[in-house]
Amino acid sequence: MTKLSVNINKIATLRNARGGNNPDVIQVARDCQRFGAQGITVHPRPDQRHITHRDVFDLIPVITTEYNIEGNPTPEFIELTLKAHPTQVTLVPDAPSNLTSDAGWDTITHREFLSGVVKTYHDAGIRVSIFTDPDIRMIEGAKITGADRVELYTERYARLYAAGEKDIIKEYATAGEYARSIGLGLNAGHDLSLDNIEYFISHLPFTDEVSIGHALISESLYLGLENTIGSYLNKIERASR
Repeated sequence: MTKLSVNINKIATLRNARGGNNPDVIQVARDCQRFGAQGITVHPRPDQRHITHRDVFDLIPVITTEYNIEGNPTPEFIELTLKAHPTQVTLVPDAPSNLTSDAGWDTITHREFLSGVVKTYHDAGIRVSIFTDPDIRMIEGAKITGADRVELYTERYARLYAAGEKDIIKEYATAGEYARSIGLGLNAGHDLSLDNIEYFISHLPFTDEVSIGHALISESLYLGLENTIGSYLNKIERASR
């Protein structure tokens, strides 16, 4: 069944708004796993505006599932993640000025660079996923770099699904099936929510992992964290049947 990795960046954003340690990012990671999440995701940015470098290391002893660190592979990021040694590193091409991730990699233009980064992580025994749009050429390019997985950037799916244009799922299903056919694992993330996750997984039941943060934390304000995680897991399980 597709694993749910909870991105806890927004918990850190809330904490940082007032300083101190409330809410406690480390305790939230423990709780997410206790409530059934099968992974924890963080995305430390250069300005440390939410997840800090200290958080990255403080989380290591409490993560009993899978630890996924995503970000732009700058020298600083690579050094940080090699020291932290997570289960998976997800390479995301976001500039320091980006509010959030807004595109997948051009794996053709950046093939040589990405290949070197992938090798660095593989030499350290770390799984690598490359953030891509649902474009067969970019997925093929990711395969050439030696990556283990691709993570489909799902913002467009979420936006069009909300507008009633559900046929967009065909584009993602085709891309996902192609990734699997060439031996890549499949992740997905960005703007997935309780409203659209079941439809997505029902068409791509072979998805290995979804990484969900903003929507899940926002929904938790109304439903509670335990209920929200349980709702995601139920929808994913139902869609996987």
